[in-house]
Amino acid sequence: MGKIAFVFAGQGAQSVGMGKDVYDAVPEAREVFTKADAVSPETSAQCFEADAAELMQTKNTQPCVYTVDLAMAAALEAEGIHADMAAGYSLGELAALTYAGAMTIEEGTRVVAERGRLMQIASEAHETGMAAVLKLQDDKVEEICAKYPDLYPVNYNSDGQVSVAGDKEQLQQMADDVKAERGLAKILDVSGAFHSPYMNQAAEDFATFLADAEIGTVNIPVYSNRTALPYEGDYKQLLVEQIINPVYWKKLVRNMIDEGVDTFIELGPGKALTSMITRISKDVKMYRVSDMETLQKTVEGVKNNG
Repeated sequence: MGKIAFVFAGQGAQSVGMGKDVYDAVPEAREVFTKADAVSPETSAQCFEADAAELMQTKNTQPCVYTVDLAMAAALEAEGIHADMAAGYSLGELAALTYAGAMTIEEGTRVVAERGRLMQIASEAHETGMAAVLKLQDDKVEEICAKYPDLYPVNYNSDGQVSVAGDKEQLQQMADDVKAERGLAKILDVSGAFHSPYMNQAAEDFATFLADAEIGTVNIPVYSNRTALPYEGDYKQLLVEQIINPVYWKKLVRNMIDEGVDTFIELGPGKALTSMITRISKDVKMYRVSDMETLQKTVEGVKNNG
C-alpha cells in the first residue's frame, strides 16, 4: 500500500445535523466538539440543530465544518488509521493544519471563527456569489470570464470543473455564455465571492488578527491551496493569501499522487472532494468519512487493502 492522504472538506459541504451520530458514538470525536464549543459555544448546536439557512451564514459555516472535519479525523484515528500527508479545500486547509499539529483545536477554532466573521462582512458588502462551470477546459472558462469586469476563475477543481466568483448578475450572464460553449454553470450554495478580490478587506483584517495567533509547524506535509505544494516559510502569509487567490486543487492532488499517495480519505460533511479526486485520477483509492456508516466502510476498506 502507498501513502494515505487525509483531505478535509470546505465551505459548501455543510448539511443539517452533520456530525451528530459520530458525536454520539465516538468519544474522541465528541472531545473535538467539546473543545470547539469552549471557544465558539454555539458550534455543536448549530451542527446538530440549525437549519440550512443558518448553516449557510459564513460566520457559522466555517467553525461548524472545521469542527466536523476534525471530529471525523479523530474518529478515524481512533480506529488506528493515520495520514502520511494532508490537505484541505479552502476552509478545510485550516482543519488540515490543525490535524498536522500546527494549531490546537481551540486555537484553530478561534482562527476559523474570525476568518468566517471577516469573510461574511466582506460578502455582505456586495451582491456576489459563485458558480461551478462544468464540461469546459480551464482556458475556455478563463476566456469567458475575461469578458466580465467582476468575474474571476478561482477554484481549479478537476478537469472540466472550475469555480467562478464575482458579481451575481454577471454570474447569471456568464451562464448563457457557458451554455453556448456546451458547458454548464451551476450556482453554488455559498454566500460570497471567495478567493477573489472581493475578499481583499477580509484578508487584510485577517492578517492583522493572525499576528497574535499561535500557529506552529506541521508534523506531516500539508499541501497549500495557494501553491499546490507542502507548507513552508510563513504559514500565516499563506493563509492570508489563500483568501484572495485561486485554489489549485487539481494540481495539489496530482502533486500528492506524485509523492506516493494512492489512498485519499475525505473527512467532513459531503462528498465533493471524493467526486473531484475521482475525476483527477482513476488510479487512486477513494474513501470518505462523514457519519458512522461511512466511517465503518472506510475502516473496513482501508484495513482490507492495507
